[in-house]
Amino acid sequence: MGKDYYKILGIAKGANDDEIKKAYRKLALKYHPDKNRAAGAEEKFKEIAEAYEVLSDAKKREVYDKFGEEGLKGGAGGSAGGGGQGTGGTTYTFHGDPRATFAQFFGTASPFQTFFEYGGPGGGANRMFFQDDDMETDDPFGLTSGMRQGAGIGPGGAFRSHSFNFAGPTGRGASKERQQDPAIEHDLYVGLEDILRGCTKKMKISRRVVQPDGTTKKEDKVLTINVKPGWKAGTKITFQKEGDQGRGKVPADIVFIIRDKPHPQFRREGSDIRYTCKLSLKQALCGCLLEIPTLVGEKITLNLTREIIKPTTVKRIQGRGLPFPKEPSRKGDLLVSFDIKFPESLTQSAKDILFDTLPN
Repeated sequence: MGKDYYKILGIAKGANDDEIKKAYRKLALKYHPDKNRAAGAEEKFKEIAEAYEVLSDAKKREVYDKFGEEGLKGGAGGSAGGGGQGTGGTTYTFHGDPRATFAQFFGTASPFQTFFEYGGPGGGANRMFFQDDDMETDDPFGLTSGMRQGAGIGPGGAFRSHSFNFAGPTGRGASKERQQDPAIEHDLYVGLEDILRGCTKKMKISRRVVQPDGTTKKEDKVLTINVKPGWKAGTKITFQKEGDQGRGKVPADIVFIIRDKPHPQFRREGSDIRYTCKLSLKQALCGCLLEIPTLVGEKITLNLTREIIKPTTVKRIQGRGLPFPKEPSRKGDLLVSFDIKFPESLTQSAKDILFDTLPN
């Protein structure tokens, strides 16, 4: 029997989208391995991510409700032929990176970072975690315990040093020169479709700003990031001195690092993208016509009727990959690999026929 995703999230089978999101947010924050070091927390964190990815997707959820986990993953009588689709035309395999799921939901892979993204491409909104008074749990990570007074994080604090050592220089160690806080880095997950076309990301940050009377006040600011077509994972975008302000110090730089958001069909390889097509042994040996998806939504027909497909076979469709970062008018290729499914068993008569037919 497969996993009970509803039980994992602690919700009823008829739960709506808001209830699913609310359950995931609560459990993901509770079991994130950066905070929860208990045995089994990391595995629980992964199960929660997988459950959320299935139940938050209408098509995956429909298949799961009808056929369970086995049907969703192609184990309930689904065909492995053609374009690799299974039961109900949908197969699903969890990408295995619960931190990526967390980052897509909250805007950061770490629970200790405090910004959120809003108004992405097409105006869609993503709820991201930040320390504020309207959180469902008070101080969920225990960071502000004992720090409400004095130089701690404080309510609404943002972008502090990752070491959480907030005490300023005192006595002998004090320097008369203003010291800049270390740069604060945040992962920015971008989908392959956005890397293909380029997009604009608006990041809203909360920071402390020095007032004319010398006190500090929390203020919000929107940082705009123009993601260029073809940007590679690891590309850094720096906003100088946009961190918390304070007397006697230089605000930290805010650095966003581009990361590839996991894609259900494609895997990035530089400027190329790779698609793995599932084939039956019969299709591999006897040939077939395949419909190969692309990042722009159209499908390309691949005629393999006159050749034998081996597990090592790779077909290259030119110009269907991602733009080259320094030459966006040129694009990489779409690489098609094959996952050939062998039968679990054969009847004796089938074995005899194959024995007589296949070459040695």
